Amino acid sequence: MNHLELDSYDWRLLRALQANARLTNVALSEQVNLSPSQCSRRLQRLEQNNLIEAYFTQLNASELGYQVTAFVNITLDKSIKNSDQEFQKAIEAIPQILECYSVSGEADYWLRVISENLPTLSTFLSESLASQPCIRDLTSTVVLNRVKHAPSIPLPN
Repeated sequence: MNHLELDSYDWRLLRALQANARLTNVALSEQVNLSPSQCSRRLQRLEQNNLIEAYFTQLNASELGYQVTAFVNITLDKSIKNSDQEFQKAIEAIPQILECYSVSGEADYWLRVISENLPTLSTFLSESLASQPCIRDLTSTVVLNRVKHAPSIPLPN
């Protein structure tokens, strides 16, 4: 955990950037009531202390042709030496895998994947994932509807 002391201006900066990461430094400084130079210095400090990881644009997967989202549970074959490292290396090269989590419980990993449609997802699962020698078991769950998506971290007032 980061032990950087944050004041009300820092929190305002973080809230403003979560709402709109495209704000110019001048617009951001006006919104949080700081001079542009103070705003810039504070942002640099927040970035250097890893409180701000990245700035990016979130694209609409559905509008770009990815109609299916699925969660895939992976259980590795632990009898294969370095199965964790082999699996992690293999999935890094697969762009349809948007997220991967090492988890506790019955599965070893949970993946969030996107696909154009169900037949493409089926092919992806059988040819790209299930064919990996380090995978012992694979189950998938297709998302019917996204009920909530919160790209922002809850911040104190």
